[in-house]
Amino acid sequence: MKFKILFLLLIAVSITACKNNKKNTADSTSDEIKSQKDSLIYPEEVHFKSLKQVTFGGDNAEAYWSFNDQQLVFQSNNKNWGLSCDQMFLMNADETFKDAKPPMISTGLGRTTCAYFLPDNKHIIYASTHLVDKECPEVPLRKNGKYIWPVYDSFDIFVADLKGNIVKQLTNEKGYDAEPTVSPKGDKIVFTSTRSGDLELYTMNIDGTDVKQITDELGYDGGAFFSPDGTKIIFRSSRPKTQEAIKAYKDLLAEGLVEPTEMELYICNADGSELRQLTDLGNANWSPFFHPSGKKILFSSNFEAERGFPFNLYMIDLDGKNLERVTHGETFDAFPVFSNDGKKLVFSSNRNNGGGRDTNLFIAEWQD
Repeated sequence: MKFKILFLLLIAVSITACKNNKKNTADSTSDEIKSQKDSLIYPEEVHFKSLKQVTFGGDNAEAYWSFNDQQLVFQSNNKNWGLSCDQMFLMNADETFKDAKPPMISTGLGRTTCAYFLPDNKHIIYASTHLVDKECPEVPLRKNGKYIWPVYDSFDIFVADLKGNIVKQLTNEKGYDAEPTVSPKGDKIVFTSTRSGDLELYTMNIDGTDVKQITDELGYDGGAFFSPDGTKIIFRSSRPKTQEAIKAYKDLLAEGLVEPTEMELYICNADGSELRQLTDLGNANWSPFFHPSGKKILFSSNFEAERGFPFNLYMIDLDGKNLERVTHGETFDAFPVFSNDGKKLVFSSNRNNGGGRDTNLFIAEWQD
């Protein structure tokens, strides 16, 4: 899974407010609305033509567009919606949910993660633990003083319709199967699994057939996405190198845990060939997504941070050059996902949350 909410606990409560781009008082109602909208954009964020907040409260993240860009599916643990852990929700691309609850399209049982639309725009895939336990699993956050993520071996990947009915189970191997995303070509799914004994990437057809392992180096390979033409895959990996790091990684994985504080981005062909490391920045570089051109990667990182935060969005060429900072927040920006037409970007942020811990979804009009 993409573990959106767990990363947020790295952010100190002492950070009390985001920056605001102050505007002069507008003379007309339309100008006032525009000023309020633009105040969400920090002055340095030149790629955002406009920015709209679409959720208000709780932890909301990993929003993904339907193939026709008319809807989004996302996960939330908003307690005001009666949730104890992440479930999947559906929204139209032009909706906001300040006082209303969107329709839930997961079962409401267990813990869910990583929903993604299928090409027919009528079904989604997502991972869930509900077959093993209908209750929310515990969420360990620290071990021996170090920040950790749980890797639940109860996760399997399912297909559901937009009314929440599960119509098919795609995985049934022992261990962790999660983090599925779909190729823009509509023919393949990439996902992470522990079926080999390590956290590796696999691909399969959208009906669950023809499963192939495409990575085989020790380390956590996850959060993978296809390029716009479906020929490449970008993902994050921990890849321990020293004997001490290798032992620590293996020991944690044996307990169903990983330590995500040191991750870099890797890129390969869709069949796993021509694998290479893209970033070498240090700290945690993750939640990558291809720019619509297919020539750049947008991702979240805290490599400039001294205490683990803030996380901001960055953009980098496929050859590792021309690194550019995209967002300029003081807390957390992550999970950037472009619409299929390349005109909009949805991402998760702590901005405009009154200094609390809420993480909300924002949709930006993108300009290069």
